[in-house]
Amino acid sequence: MPTSNTAAPVLVLRDVSKSFGPVVALRAGSISVEAGSIHALIGENGAGKSTLVKVVAGVHRRDSGTFELGGEAVDFGSTAESKQAGVAVIYQEPTLFPDLSVTENIFMGRQPVTRGRRIDRQAMYTEAEALFARLGVRIDPRRPAEGLSIADQQIIEIAKAISLDARLLVMDEPTAALSGVEVERLFAVARSLRDEGRALVFISHRFDEVFALCDTVTVMRDGSYVDTRRVDETTSSDLVSLMVGRDVDDLFPKTPAEIGEPVLQVRGLTRAGVFHDIDLDVRAGEIVGLAGLVGAGRSEVARAVFGVDAYDSGSVTMLGKPVRARDPRSAIKAGMAFIPEDRRKQGLVIDSSVAGNVAAVIRRGIARAGLITGSMENRAAGPWAGRLEVKTSALDMNAATMSGGNQQKVVIAKWLATNPKLLIIDEPTRGIDVGTKSEVHRLLSELAGQGLAILMISSELPEVLGMADRVLVLCEGRLTAELDRADATPEAVMHAATHHLEEAR
Repeated sequence: MPTSNTAAPVLVLRDVSKSFGPVVALRAGSISVEAGSIHALIGENGAGKSTLVKVVAGVHRRDSGTFELGGEAVDFGSTAESKQAGVAVIYQEPTLFPDLSVTENIFMGRQPVTRGRRIDRQAMYTEAEALFARLGVRIDPRRPAEGLSIADQQIIEIAKAISLDARLLVMDEPTAALSGVEVERLFAVARSLRDEGRALVFISHRFDEVFALCDTVTVMRDGSYVDTRRVDETTSSDLVSLMVGRDVDDLFPKTPAEIGEPVLQVRGLTRAGVFHDIDLDVRAGEIVGLAGLVGAGRSEVARAVFGVDAYDSGSVTMLGKPVRARDPRSAIKAGMAFIPEDRRKQGLVIDSSVAGNVAAVIRRGIARAGLITGSMENRAAGPWAGRLEVKTSALDMNAATMSGGNQQKVVIAKWLATNPKLLIIDEPTRGIDVGTKSEVHRLLSELAGQGLAILMISSELPEVLGMADRVLVLCEGRLTAELDRADATPEAVMHAATHHLEEAR
């Protein structure tokens, strides 16, 4: 396990293991992180990254192996012990107290007091302002936390960590829900922390971010350490091979499919201030990619088509028959399936089992005398979970404990169980690893080959270009281009997505 220099590392984990009953989550996890460096931790979903981080954070106690912080052996029994030792974990979706102010969230449980033993709010505000100035960001310390963007919430968590003088910060998929500008701001903050001499661990599935931000990268696979390399001495192809144990030559395994008659037809769909006069068709066997910048209206169009959101005018038809507006049941009955962007909040019942989630949409079809048993759910869900190779030891496993890639497979399985004619899938591979991405892409290609019509929304331009038969581009709520696969170049898509409407038409 090489290190980047001879300095004593801040964090050392060596051959750490952790099991939950018969399930081995971590076999031999290892990482060594030095002060004044940003160290990437990558691996497929299920590789053991999250379990390793939870050991560091004090959420789990390791079963075996070495755990050192600042050269001293540690064994945290709680998150409080981890924080007290100087560890801070910045999660993808922070959990601030929304009714409290920004400053109150930073100093929760350790507010400074005056001589009269009253909370010294002015001292807190002054220190909060100094923390944000140090980070080079502008956030009003007096405003309530409710309504803050995910990006601002993460900055507040970082400010809290600095106020506690954290020497190790772990950022777990921090950019998944951020815009490009917000990512750049977060990176600037991370670099400033590195330059102060703090140690950072950065977990991400995005190789461009790893190469742009990090100094060193450690790869895990199947719960075990694989290799550590200097970022400037490796390539993305090398990292992919280390992560999956094989070469992923074709991340977008798109195979030709016979294109049939229109399944979905949308005409003049309009919602004031959101999207305007949207016309689109999706044919049997066809994958239509919906591209555009964040805020262009892609997800909003999809939600309106499926009936989740209202629209002011226009029409939606499936196989020539009208679909009622604002009525998802009507859409499902017509043959639509919709996999939303946020799988945890909108696609899964997170505290339910795999079988319960897969069977959720077809409960009426499998119930007997109005009753559904666990065995009924298992029989209905088993074939679909097996087809999608959901990696779970049992169908009664809680969905909350699964990796992001497996959660996405469960959502897909749930909707395929309805035998749809149209699949609308929003950000099909967001937050999942490269190996699982390839599996999802292969599945979409197979489904199209079997005649399923697919409308795919993605912020990843290579995904759109690699998988779509046609690409529709949205800019400021309007369709600005329709490109066949052969004509859909990065330049053509970005031109339509970024230029003023008059120029793009």
